[in-house]
Amino acid sequence: MARPTSTSRALSQNFLADRTTARRFARLAVPHGGSAPLLLEVGAGKGALTDTLAPLCRELHAYEIDPRLVSALRGRFSGTPHVRVVGADFLAARPPRTPFSVAGNVPFSRTAAVVDWCLRAPRLTDATLLTQLEYARKRTGDYGSWTRLTVLTWPDYEWRLLARVGRRSFRPVPRVDAGVVRIERRRAPLLDAAVYDGWRHLVELGFSGVGGSLHASLCRTHSRRRVDAAFRAARLDPGVLVGAATPEQWLRLHEVLAR
Repeated sequence: MARPTSTSRALSQNFLADRTTARRFARLAVPHGGSAPLLLEVGAGKGALTDTLAPLCRELHAYEIDPRLVSALRGRFSGTPHVRVVGADFLAARPPRTPFSVAGNVPFSRTAAVVDWCLRAPRLTDATLLTQLEYARKRTGDYGSWTRLTVLTWPDYEWRLLARVGRRSFRPVPRVDAGVVRIERRRAPLLDAAVYDGWRHLVELGFSGVGGSLHASLCRTHSRRRVDAAFRAARLDPGVLVGAATPEQWLRLHEVLAR
Protein backbone atom coordinates (compact mmCIF):
# COMPACT_ATOMS: atom_id res chain seq x y z
CA MET A 1 0.00 0.00 0.00
CA ALA A 2 1.26 3.46 -0.87
CA ARG A 3 2.67 5.62 1.88
CA PRO A 4 0.06 8.07 3.18
CA THR A 5 0.42 11.70 2.19
CA SER A 6 0.79 14.64 4.53
CA THR A 7 -2.97 15.24 4.20
CA SER A 8 -3.60 11.79 5.65
CA ARG A 9 -1.33 12.55 8.57
CA ALA A 10 -3.00 15.91 9.14
CA LEU A 11 -6.39 14.20 9.28
CA SER A 12 -5.06 11.52 11.65
CA GLN A 13 -6.09 8.77 9.23
CA ASN A 14 -5.43 5.15 10.10
CA PHE A 15 -7.55 3.01 7.83
CA LEU A 16 -8.98 -0.25 9.13
CA ALA A 17 -7.49 -3.01 6.96
CA ASP A 18 -8.67 -6.17 8.71
CA ARG A 19 -11.96 -7.57 7.36
CA THR A 20 -12.60 -9.78 10.37
CA THR A 21 -12.35 -6.76 12.67
CA ALA A 22 -14.64 -4.77 10.36
CA ARG A 23 -17.32 -7.47 10.48
CA ARG A 24 -16.99 -7.75 14.25
CA PHE A 25 -17.31 -4.00 14.65
CA ALA A 26 -20.49 -3.95 12.55
CA ARG A 27 -22.08 -6.59 14.77
CA LEU A 28 -21.20 -4.51 17.84
CA ALA A 29 -22.55 -1.31 16.29
CA VAL A 30 -25.83 -2.93 15.24
CA PRO A 31 -26.31 -5.76 17.76
CA HIS A 32 -28.87 -8.56 17.87
CA GLY A 33 -28.91 -8.84 14.08
CA GLY A 34 -31.21 -5.84 13.94
CA SER A 35 -31.52 -3.20 11.27
CA ALA A 36 -30.63 0.35 12.27
CA PRO A 37 -33.22 2.81 10.87
CA LEU A 38 -30.58 5.51 10.32
CA LEU A 39 -26.87 5.27 10.94
CA LEU A 40 -24.26 7.99 10.48
CA GLU A 41 -20.73 6.78 9.87
CA VAL A 42 -17.97 9.15 10.88
CA GLY A 43 -14.76 8.85 8.87
CA ALA A 44 -15.73 6.36 6.17
CA GLY A 45 -12.17 6.35 4.80
CA LYS A 46 -11.82 3.66 2.16
CA GLY A 47 -15.12 2.01 3.04
CA ALA A 48 -14.01 -0.98 5.13
CA LEU A 49 -16.65 -0.34 7.80
CA THR A 50 -19.16 1.13 5.36
CA ASP A 51 -19.16 -2.20 3.54
CA THR A 52 -20.01 -4.17 6.69
CA LEU A 53 -22.45 -1.63 8.15
CA ALA A 54 -24.53 -1.16 4.99
CA PRO A 55 -26.34 -4.54 5.14
CA LEU A 56 -27.41 -3.79 8.72
CA CYS A 57 -28.96 -0.36 8.02
CA ARG A 58 -32.09 0.90 6.35
CA GLU A 59 -30.26 4.16 5.67
CA LEU A 60 -26.56 4.90 6.02
CA HIS A 61 -24.92 8.31 5.70
CA ALA A 62 -21.17 7.79 5.35
CA TYR A 63 -19.25 11.00 6.10
CA GLU A 64 -15.74 11.45 4.72
CA ILE A 65 -13.80 14.71 4.94
CA ASP A 66 -10.95 13.76 2.59
CA PRO A 67 -11.99 14.72 -0.98
CA ARG A 68 -9.50 12.22 -2.44
CA LEU A 69 -11.53 9.37 -0.98
CA VAL A 70 -15.06 10.61 -1.63
CA SER A 71 -15.23 9.86 -5.36
CA ALA A 72 -13.96 6.31 -4.84
CA LEU A 73 -16.50 5.75 -2.07
CA ARG A 74 -19.33 7.01 -4.25
CA GLY A 75 -18.29 4.74 -7.06
CA ARG A 76 -18.01 1.76 -4.74
CA PHE A 77 -21.51 2.25 -3.30
CA SER A 78 -23.25 3.61 -6.40
CA GLY A 79 -25.29 0.42 -6.60
CA THR A 80 -26.38 0.61 -2.97
CA PRO A 81 -29.26 3.13 -2.92
CA HIS A 82 -29.62 3.34 0.85
CA VAL A 83 -25.96 4.36 1.30
CA ARG A 84 -25.29 8.08 0.88
CA VAL A 85 -21.66 9.17 0.80
CA VAL A 86 -21.35 12.68 2.22
CA GLY A 87 -18.19 14.56 1.31
CA ALA A 88 -18.08 16.79 4.36
CA ASP A 89 -16.81 17.13 7.89
CA PHE A 90 -18.99 15.03 10.19
CA LEU A 91 -18.58 17.62 12.93
CA ALA A 92 -20.26 20.24 10.77
CA ALA A 93 -23.34 18.06 10.19
CA ARG A 94 -26.68 18.89 11.74
CA PRO A 95 -27.97 16.03 13.89
CA PRO A 96 -31.00 14.28 12.36
CA ARG A 97 -34.41 15.08 13.82
CA THR A 98 -35.33 11.40 14.00
CA PRO A 99 -33.65 8.71 16.15
CA PHE A 100 -30.26 7.69 14.77
CA SER A 101 -27.04 5.88 15.60
CA VAL A 102 -23.40 6.82 15.00
CA ALA A 103 -20.55 4.45 14.23
CA GLY A 104 -17.08 4.74 12.83
CA ASN A 105 -13.33 4.54 12.98
CA VAL A 106 -12.69 7.90 14.61
CA PRO A 107 -9.46 9.78 13.89
CA PHE A 108 -7.68 9.67 17.24
CA SER A 109 -7.03 13.42 17.25
CA ARG A 110 -10.76 14.19 16.80
CA THR A 111 -12.22 11.70 19.26
CA ALA A 112 -13.18 14.22 21.94
CA ALA A 113 -14.92 16.46 19.41
CA VAL A 114 -16.87 13.55 17.87
CA VAL A 115 -17.99 12.32 21.30
CA ASP A 116 -19.06 15.85 22.25
CA TRP A 117 -21.10 16.10 19.02
CA CYS A 118 -22.81 12.80 19.83
CA LEU A 119 -23.65 13.75 23.41
CA ARG A 120 -25.18 17.03 22.23
CA ALA A 121 -27.43 15.39 19.63
CA PRO A 122 -30.97 15.20 21.09
CA ARG A 123 -32.10 12.17 19.03
CA LEU A 124 -28.95 10.06 19.24
CA THR A 125 -29.71 6.56 20.50
CA ASP A 126 -26.18 5.15 20.55
CA ALA A 127 -22.65 5.65 19.27
CA THR A 128 -20.16 2.84 18.68
CA LEU A 129 -16.70 4.25 18.08
CA LEU A 130 -13.31 2.79 17.28
CA THR A 131 -10.95 4.99 19.28
CA GLN A 132 -7.53 4.98 20.83
CA LEU A 133 -7.55 2.20 23.45
CA GLU A 134 -6.44 4.53 26.22
CA TYR A 135 -9.43 6.78 25.57
CA ALA A 136 -11.85 3.86 25.51
CA ARG A 137 -10.48 2.41 28.74
CA LYS A 138 -10.42 5.78 30.51
CA ARG A 139 -13.99 6.71 29.63
CA THR A 140 -15.46 3.32 30.55
CA GLY A 141 -13.77 2.85 33.93
CA ASP A 142 -11.57 0.02 32.68
CA TYR A 143 -8.58 1.46 34.53
CA GLY A 144 -10.52 1.28 37.79
CA SER A 145 -11.17 5.02 37.76
CA TRP A 146 -13.83 7.24 36.24
CA THR A 147 -13.64 10.55 34.41
CA ARG A 148 -15.72 13.65 34.95
CA LEU A 149 -17.40 13.33 31.53
CA THR A 150 -18.48 9.75 32.13
CA VAL A 151 -19.85 10.46 35.60
CA LEU A 152 -21.58 13.64 34.46
CA THR A 153 -23.40 11.89 31.59
CA TRP A 154 -24.04 8.58 33.39
CA PRO A 155 -27.69 9.32 34.28
CA ASP A 156 -28.43 9.56 30.54
CA TYR A 157 -25.80 7.34 28.91
CA GLU A 158 -24.13 4.03 29.59
CA TRP A 159 -20.47 3.80 28.59
CA ARG A 160 -18.99 0.37 27.76
CA LEU A 161 -15.72 -0.97 26.39
CA LEU A 162 -16.81 -3.67 23.93
CA ALA A 163 -13.54 -4.84 22.38
CA ARG A 164 -9.86 -4.21 21.86
CA VAL A 165 -8.30 -3.97 18.42
CA GLY A 166 -4.59 -4.44 17.81
CA ARG A 167 -2.77 -1.62 16.07
CA ARG A 168 -1.67 -3.86 13.21
CA SER A 169 -5.29 -4.01 12.02
CA PHE A 170 -4.74 -0.49 10.61
CA ARG A 171 -2.81 1.04 7.73
CA PRO A 172 -0.66 2.94 8.35
CA VAL A 173 0.01 1.18 11.64
CA PRO A 174 -0.53 3.61 14.56
CA ARG A 175 1.66 3.62 17.64
CA VAL A 176 -1.09 2.34 19.93
CA ASP A 177 -3.92 -0.19 19.97
CA ALA A 178 -7.55 0.77 19.59
CA GLY A 179 -10.74 0.02 21.50
CA VAL A 180 -14.44 -0.10 20.67
CA VAL A 181 -16.40 2.14 23.02
CA ARG A 182 -20.19 2.22 23.00
CA ILE A 183 -22.19 5.15 24.36
CA GLU A 184 -25.83 4.19 24.64
CA ARG A 185 -28.67 6.46 25.67
CA ARG A 186 -30.75 4.99 28.47
CA ARG A 187 -34.40 4.35 27.72
CA ALA A 188 -35.24 5.88 31.09
CA PRO A 189 -32.81 8.42 32.62
CA LEU A 190 -31.56 7.60 36.09
CA LEU A 191 -32.40 11.12 37.31
CA ASP A 192 -35.36 13.41 36.75
CA ALA A 193 -34.71 16.46 34.59
CA ALA A 194 -35.70 18.68 37.52
CA VAL A 195 -32.66 17.66 39.57
CA TYR A 196 -30.10 17.57 36.78
CA ASP A 197 -28.71 21.03 37.56
CA GLY A 198 -27.98 19.85 41.08
CA TRP A 199 -26.32 16.72 39.72
CA ARG A 200 -24.10 18.74 37.41
CA HIS A 201 -23.11 21.07 40.25
CA LEU A 202 -22.25 18.13 42.50
CA VAL A 203 -20.07 16.38 39.90
CA GLU A 204 -18.29 19.54 38.83
CA LEU A 205 -17.63 20.48 42.45
CA GLY A 206 -16.33 17.01 43.22
CA PHE A 207 -13.96 17.00 40.27
CA SER A 208 -12.79 20.58 40.90
CA GLY A 209 -9.97 19.45 43.17
CA VAL A 210 -10.75 22.30 45.55
CA GLY A 211 -9.89 21.19 49.04
CA GLY A 212 -7.59 18.40 47.94
CA SER A 213 -10.05 15.50 48.04
CA LEU A 214 -13.58 14.60 46.98
CA HIS A 215 -14.74 14.73 50.60
CA ALA A 216 -13.17 18.14 51.17
CA SER A 217 -14.55 19.52 47.90
CA LEU A 218 -18.11 18.54 48.76
CA CYS A 219 -17.73 20.04 52.23
CA ARG A 220 -17.39 23.45 50.61
CA THR A 221 -21.14 23.58 49.93
CA HIS A 222 -22.49 20.92 52.31
CA SER A 223 -21.99 20.42 56.04
CA ARG A 224 -19.41 17.86 57.08
CA ARG A 225 -22.16 15.91 58.85
CA ARG A 226 -24.17 15.56 55.62
CA VAL A 227 -21.11 14.70 53.55
CA ASP A 228 -20.10 12.06 56.10
CA ALA A 229 -23.61 10.58 55.91
CA ALA A 230 -23.48 10.56 52.12
CA PHE A 231 -20.09 8.84 52.10
CA ARG A 232 -21.37 6.17 54.49
CA ALA A 233 -24.42 5.60 52.28
CA ALA A 234 -22.20 5.31 49.19
CA ARG A 235 -19.71 3.09 51.06
CA LEU A 236 -16.87 5.47 50.33
CA ASP A 237 -13.83 6.14 52.49
CA PRO A 238 -13.38 9.88 53.24
CA GLY A 239 -9.90 9.70 51.74
CA VAL A 240 -11.03 8.22 48.41
CA LEU A 241 -9.62 9.77 45.25
CA VAL A 242 -12.29 11.44 43.14
CA GLY A 243 -11.75 9.14 40.16
CA ALA A 244 -12.19 6.01 42.26
CA ALA A 245 -15.84 6.74 43.03
CA THR A 246 -18.05 4.79 40.62
CA PRO A 247 -21.01 6.43 38.85
CA GLU A 248 -23.35 4.40 41.06
CA GLN A 249 -21.63 5.79 44.16
CA TRP A 250 -21.97 9.31 42.77
CA LEU A 251 -25.69 8.71 42.36
CA ARG A 252 -25.90 7.65 46.01
CA LEU A 253 -23.98 10.78 47.07
CA HIS A 254 -26.43 12.89 45.12
CA GLU A 255 -29.42 11.09 46.60
CA VAL A 256 -28.30 11.89 50.15
CA LEU A 257 -26.97 15.40 49.58
CA ALA A 258 -29.99 16.53 47.54
CA ARG A 259 -32.42 15.86 50.38
